Amino acid sequence: MPHLHSPIRTIEYIEQWLKDYQANAGTRGWVIGVSGGIDSAVTSALCARTGLPTLLVEMPIHQHLDQVNRAQEHIRCLQASHANVDAVCVDLTAVYEGLVLALPNIDDESGALALANSRARIRMTALYALAQQRGALVVGTGNKVEDFGVGFYTKYGDGGVDLSPIADLMKSEVFALGASLGVVQSIQNAPPTDGLWGDDRTDEDQLGASYSELEWAMQEESSGDQAWSARQHEVMAIYRRLNQVNQHKMQPIPVCVLPDHILETFYLAQS
Repeated sequence: MPHLHSPIRTIEYIEQWLKDYQANAGTRGWVIGVSGGIDSAVTSALCARTGLPTLLVEMPIHQHLDQVNRAQEHIRCLQASHANVDAVCVDLTAVYEGLVLALPNIDDESGALALANSRARIRMTALYALAQQRGALVVGTGNKVEDFGVGFYTKYGDGGVDLSPIADLMKSEVFALGASLGVVQSIQNAPPTDGLWGDDRTDEDQLGASYSELEWAMQEESSGDQAWSARQHEVMAIYRRLNQVNQHKMQPIPVCVLPDHILETFYLAQS
């Protein structure tokens, strides 16, 4: 599995890419949701390095205390080292509870997942409200395994962003950047979690495989080499299943393109 030869060069490249994107877009800075995880910590640190106005947004919804503490520690650290960083806490618990009360018959297993995804969609709405107010861009925090491997994100939730600076990095590479950027140790040591359930369940608990295993599967999937262990076969099956069922997130929205003979018939009928 390839690894970053130089995290510093990667950091500098992404930093310049962000500056160039902002200059071309003609907007005024960044808005990033901060969860207490490595992806949002690295993304927000990269944005802070651009020197452009950077707003870090906490959006608790019945959040586990460990996640809250890590997010706040990261915000304090980044504000201490970057004068361009502001922060705000938008408690969305009441908004979420209002949605729960408004939705009928949502107390079964599928309803629980729907509500978990609703947390991400509520947060996306808040981020875009803040970004529009500031003339800023909403920055995505997804990595390559999540965004293009297993589709482990919420459609129109944390997948609803303006740009994705770390989406070409594997999870292990994000951790490598985090170490080089000096991300607080509590985040570097924390098991990855999506923060959508109000408890301490990890991404591995939900996916059935670790990120290192999924990175292996993502790179091995097209190799044709089947000399795998029993666990590797299991991981590959998990990867392929998730990749297949989540294609609707990863592919462009289907558009019904009308053929010429249908359009001609339509316009003839209107004339």
